[in-house]
Amino acid sequence: MVARKHFQVSVTKDNHVFASAHFITFPGHRCETLHGHNYRTRVVVEGGLDPEAHYVVDFAELKQLMKRLTDEIDHKVLLPLENPKLQIREEGDTVAVAVNGRPRYVFPRVDCALLPIPNTTVEMLAQYLAGLVRRELTASPGVELRAVEVEVEENFGQSATFRETFE
Repeated sequence: MVARKHFQVSVTKDNHVFASAHFITFPGHRCETLHGHNYRTRVVVEGGLDPEAHYVVDFAELKQLMKRLTDEIDHKVLLPLENPKLQIREEGDTVAVAVNGRPRYVFPRVDCALLPIPNTTVEMLAQYLAGLVRRELTASPGVELRAVEVEVEENFGQSATFRETFE
């Protein structure tokens, strides 16, 4: 039997937050109204140790990464590009959003985060952020990832966690 050692590190910081507006679509033709949340994030990275530094990942690098990722969607309207019920069109410096073919919103482009997800639920936001964390960290030398987990909280005590493992 070969023993494999895995370590896990996590980061939750007061500045790994984003205040954003969104709405989600429900089964059938329901769509909630535009509203906002003060989201908080937590990231967990699991893997082997860097043979020279003896850490999974440099905390400073992980903190900077999460700060940058949350800043990119902070104070934005979160729009899911892969939602079949929404028609999202960039028109010059604006973004027009129709729901089930009916015009609903027009936003300044600079105020929007167009995300490659099917709905702006906390589940999908957690998966989206975890994918970005994975892509960035696997490009870092010395990082031997086994798993990435991201939790997104939209209200106190109301969150979703996405975990992806790989070998």
